[in-house]
Amino acid sequence: MRVVIAEDSVLLREGLTRLLTDRDHEVVAGVGDGEALVEVVRELAAGEGLPDVVVADVRMPPTHTDEGVRAAVRLRADFPHLGVLVLSQYVEEQYATELIAGSSRGVGYLLKDRVADVREFAEAVERVARGGTALDPEVVAQLLGRSRKQDVLAALTPREREVLGLMAEGRTNSAIASALVVSHGAVEKHVSNIFMKLGLAQSDTDHRRVLAVLTYLNS
Repeated sequence: MRVVIAEDSVLLREGLTRLLTDRDHEVVAGVGDGEALVEVVRELAAGEGLPDVVVADVRMPPTHTDEGVRAAVRLRADFPHLGVLVLSQYVEEQYATELIAGSSRGVGYLLKDRVADVREFAEAVERVARGGTALDPEVVAQLLGRSRKQDVLAALTPREREVLGLMAEGRTNSAIASALVVSHGAVEKHVSNIFMKLGLAQSDTDHRRVLAVLTYLNS
């Protein structure tokens, strides 16, 4: 896959580049601020072709607040088929919700301090590039917590909340069943209950289910 990395820390940017190139992926550009990210993706789209995925930090120059995730939202508006994985030290709730709820294609939001396995991180980038989802459960928890419809979410049982968290990581029903050591049928029942209680139509595509939940939270 072809990747663009946006990270103002040169050491981290080079480390991510090495990690992905070691897995035979092509890092076509590396930039250090949000405006440069938008510019380079637009140039690539107009020339050799849109990259498969962007990996972007949230805090970048000039203000080191939310430049990266705002740039990601702009790019998703311009290129709905572009995979975007935000890698950050914290959750920027407003733009995170907008980013995640805005499209049914590949999106991810991982917290740097919670990335404990290099292989799993690389697989998350690859999953987002293919149109899947990679969301840290802590990100989902914070977005759930800010919802004005918390009374509806309170109707979920602890097990249903656990299943919802695993869905948000982009896991299939089979993977959820394996993680929770329950039957596939039990997971299907939990998923059905979750969507019924949230008033959402079910979907056969895992990442679309997650995005439907987050779209609901942003409505």
